[in-house]
Amino acid sequence: MSTVSLDIRRAGPKDATQIAEAHDAAWRYAYSGLVPYGALHRMIRRRGPRWWANAIRRSTIILVADVGDTIAGYATLGPNRVRTLPFAGEMYELYLRPEYQGVGLGTNLFLDARTELRRRRLSGCVVWVLADNEPAIRFYENAGGRAVAEGNEWFDGTKLGKIAYAWD
Repeated sequence: MSTVSLDIRRAGPKDATQIAEAHDAAWRYAYSGLVPYGALHRMIRRRGPRWWANAIRRSTIILVADVGDTIAGYATLGPNRVRTLPFAGEMYELYLRPEYQGVGLGTNLFLDARTELRRRRLSGCVVWVLADNEPAIRFYENAGGRAVAEGNEWFDGTKLGKIAYAWD
């Protein structure tokens, strides 16, 4: 019998390639059929290893879920970008490779990201979710989030609704 460890930690330069791979797999899984193909393909292609390495060098707050030396997922976070919402922190992204979903890793990553926001004195947290992304909506509602705002995103001429979930 072997033991596999889970380590949620700040991303380092050596993680860029695996974060890009996790991003690619997670976004294709989450958004295929929701976001028009061309727009989705461009967004994924734009975020390759070089993009992630630059983000890490610029001190972007990126947490990774490291499972047995494999980056299973990541979260990016920082100050809330929508000033009309009364929450100081925002989780910009939280994604897992499909094969790691449904086993509690997302919850661990989410809780550690919330802790990191509080550590940085960013009280409260908001996260935006596409309105048709039922798995993500279930995840955030199960985590105690409440819908506090709605908006829209445009992808190649297609308008998609989005919902802000928040925690105090």
